[in-house]
Amino acid sequence: MNIPYGEPTAAVAAIDGFGEDFALQVRPMPYRKPRKGEIVVKVEAAAVNPIDVRRRSGYGRRIFSLLGATRLPLVLGNDFAGTVCAVGAGVTGLREGDAVFGAKPPSSEGTHATHVIVRPDHVAHSPSSIPADALATLPYNFQTVARAFADAGISRDTVNGRAVLVYGATGGLGQIAVRLLRLLGANVTAVGSKNGLQACLDAGATEVVDRHAQSLASLPRHFAATLNFANWDDEAELLHLLSSDAVGHATTVHPLLGNFDRLGLVAGGVASLAGKRAKRALVPHGARYGWTTFRSNKAVLKSLATCATSLRPICVKTFPLSHVEQAYQHVTRREPGRAVLLPQQS
Repeated sequence: MNIPYGEPTAAVAAIDGFGEDFALQVRPMPYRKPRKGEIVVKVEAAAVNPIDVRRRSGYGRRIFSLLGATRLPLVLGNDFAGTVCAVGAGVTGLREGDAVFGAKPPSSEGTHATHVIVRPDHVAHSPSSIPADALATLPYNFQTVARAFADAGISRDTVNGRAVLVYGATGGLGQIAVRLLRLLGANVTAVGSKNGLQACLDAGATEVVDRHAQSLASLPRHFAATLNFANWDDEAELLHLLSSDAVGHATTVHPLLGNFDRLGLVAGGVASLAGKRAKRALVPHGARYGWTTFRSNKAVLKSLATCATSLRPICVKTFPLSHVEQAYQHVTRREPGRAVLLPQQS
């Protein structure tokens, strides 16, 4: 790539196509100065999430293309923690040198890079009590969990003292959900892989269930809310566990994007509406039912800054940007610890 003289450059981990035939390659890439209402962040840490691995294979291409988030070469990544190094016109409350963190919505210029351009609404000032590598694992998942709570009608008023089931509790979303539910006063049943169940107990779960050793059908039908972060095939079984006076259910593993990829925008939309309607019919009268997707929320991100220390992952596995392929394999293989890139390290 020819870099114009004087053009600021970032090192990025990029792909030139989708699927296994296209390797992640670290390369220089020019980035423009921030426009009005933008900032440039020097990235100290950027998490690699399961959605990054799936997008690399082409998942969600039809919808993400409408957002300009599939242009090649494509740089993936949403989460980041770093330092503001340039501020565009009209930006208030932020200045060069500020430590910030956040999650950039899906784009073709993601956070797996030494520098990233973001909007101020997508960042908050970093708390000093948690290191950048741990902090970078939280924004995308925290905001997704908060949205799942809203989709399911979960609040202190609706679940305090009541039973709530988290399916996929040993993953990144599930761990955050367990901790937040305990803060809301819920009695949490955490269902997940055996190796992560002790962490769920440490996070405040009342009961843990090994998903590979005990069936969902064996659990009582008394839950005020259920959350599915694990497997769409088990959706109906989870809905049957809701009590007659349940507040709701939300899932992040719904087939929405997959339907669009497989069937196209029109037929995929029709299939998604029909599928969602069929599952909604299984929910008790008056309960909510939601298919949750990530959406950036400034107020939610700001609230994360006040509680990030209590939500930090137990284990973080860091990789320099030059080892980005290993970081992606770490996530693909579901190895222990949250994978985090450190772009400023060689």
